[in-house]
Amino acid sequence: MGMGWCIGLIATGAILTFAVDWHLEGVNLTLAGLILMAAGLIGLNAYVAVFKRRRTQPPPPAAPVVEEDHRFVR
Repeated sequence: MGMGWCIGLIATGAILTFAVDWHLEGVNLTLAGLILMAAGLIGLNAYVAVFKRRRTQPPPPAAPVVEEDHRFVR
């Protein structure tokens, strides 16, 4: 599940929970919206955890120190 799908689930759940006043027999839209929001939050947390782990890289090895010789030849 990508980040966009997770945000979409959260938005759809919020709309069902807070903005819809339909009354369907046998369906509790408030509960369905809360479930969608919870699924979106869980998916978003999982996506961020995996993405963060994938982006963490060990520091590159230190470059060797180059010392220049500043002798002047006359």
